[in-house]
Amino acid sequence: MNLSERMKVTVCLNPVHSATGPLGVALGYDLFAHMLNTDEDMMKMARMVAYDEGLPVVPNPGILSPQEFVDELFNDRFPNEYLGDTNLRLAVDVSQMVGIRFGETIKAYVAKYGDASRLTAIPLGIAGWLRYMLAVDDAGNKYELAPDPMNEEITEQLKDIVVGKPETFKDQLKPILSNERIFFVDIYTTGLGEKIENMFREMLEGPGAIKATVHKYVGKA
Repeated sequence: MNLSERMKVTVCLNPVHSATGPLGVALGYDLFAHMLNTDEDMMKMARMVAYDEGLPVVPNPGILSPQEFVDELFNDRFPNEYLGDTNLRLAVDVSQMVGIRFGETIKAYVAKYGDASRLTAIPLGIAGWLRYMLAVDDAGNKYELAPDPMNEEITEQLKDIVVGKPETFKDQLKPILSNERIFFVDIYTTGLGEKIENMFREMLEGPGAIKATVHKYVGKA
């Protein structure tokens, strides 16, 4: 992968989509741009993924400044509701993409700092994707999952978790977060496993719990 493609795929553009798209579905937002334009916390989360967590470790391709590219995304592309990107479309095949979109940044933090525990928005995005996989939104309504080759396997692993009953969550995320086929790394070795589990558990509390959890982690950022 050349450096400019790698910059877009692993840090600047695609990770923002994968971190916030599935969460947007679970929060009841149809359009990605409308969500960012109207939900301050989701815009903050998107900016954290790109600016605070991605840019510090992205290789600079030289021909294209990562900072300028991200500025253009947030100033022109992401807020443009005419582009019509739906959160459900951004949730298609996420299991096939989280490795390249999050795993590379997580591994870069481990290489630089010894672990990735200083990350917040990326683990929140992973927790949000797994919460989305329960197919129940923040108001308690059911929805259809976007197509993904791992839908059946992940749904089976999460089947005993009941939204509104956090006590039904035990160790169901372990086989997913430790799966190097998904993330290119065992998330538990990076210092993020328990953090993601805690965020996920908080999102199970009941109606409004996803919104409250997002606000808890990005509202103070």
